[in-house]
Amino acid sequence: MANSHFSKIDEYGFERPDDFDYETYEEFMSHYLVVLARRAKKWADLVGEGRSLKRNLTVKRYVRKGIPSEYRGKVWLTVSGAEKMKDDSGPNYYLQLLSGDIDQDIVDIVKTDLPRTYPDNIFFNAAADHQRQLCNILVAYAHDNKEVGYCQGLNYIAGLLLLVTKDEETTFWLLKVLVEKTLPKYYTRTMEGVITDIAVLEELVRLKIPDVHKHVQDVGLPWAVITTKWFICLFAEVLPIETVLRIWDCLFYEGSKIIFRVCLTLIKRNRSSLLESTDFATLAECFKNITKDSLVIQCHDFMESIFKTPGSLPATTISRLREQHSQQKETRKQTEVLR
Repeated sequence: MANSHFSKIDEYGFERPDDFDYETYEEFMSHYLVVLARRAKKWADLVGEGRSLKRNLTVKRYVRKGIPSEYRGKVWLTVSGAEKMKDDSGPNYYLQLLSGDIDQDIVDIVKTDLPRTYPDNIFFNAAADHQRQLCNILVAYAHDNKEVGYCQGLNYIAGLLLLVTKDEETTFWLLKVLVEKTLPKYYTRTMEGVITDIAVLEELVRLKIPDVHKHVQDVGLPWAVITTKWFICLFAEVLPIETVLRIWDCLFYEGSKIIFRVCLTLIKRNRSSLLESTDFATLAECFKNITKDSLVIQCHDFMESIFKTPGSLPATTISRLREQHSQQKETRKQTEVLR
């Protein structure tokens, strides 16, 4: 650390952990800064001077190679469908939510969670304005979508969106498109969507990395213990921040299948160490450590690997597995009723 050119605090206000590998990071950044400069010029040509951005193969390729930080909010809003949601809702919808009748119970619950949101981030820790903005976003969303309301996990997603976009209203619409379109039923009291997708991941591991699936099953480690945080927080607080944002670039464009690609890549790359962990505690610790894989710091290389390492992963396969899980769940319910 003493000889590092990089601060203990990253550009988004997060404190780097004590075991952060500055040497690997500096080596990576010496190459990645050149990539960023090249990508920034290409994006400027694509979206500069008020040009409209439409979903096509060129934009998809650009997104996979990374969106420069200065364009992220705008691009996420457009490619995800959040901008259309905003336009369809009419002008000033967000402000109308905040100026309408507010349920004080929701405000109180949100305020209870605010100090727990990225407590090590300097912007949320020291700047009351960030907490106020985050409170507005979460309260507005709870009143907009009464079925979801406010549930834990949303604060982490909205908090990181706010750090990236630096804009309350943009964050609100991005949160809305994530919860209602990209990740349906993730952020509900039953977490039905998360439970389903953990089951889908387990089946994908069985199909693509069968020895790891059998080993985890033999040890008796539930997949929910391993991966719930990966799904709920979309890898925030799990992977390095720039890697998380590169994942989110693709998530907003390509949808939830990106989450499975990341999970499968982490597991497949660390197959040997997982198989060597022979008891519950060491296997659980190994799953925790694979998110510190040396490649995850090198976000550009990591993102290339998620489109190669897992192999083919059509959206139709994920849809089929989700439907299969739902049918199995319904069958179990009916069996329990008959008992």
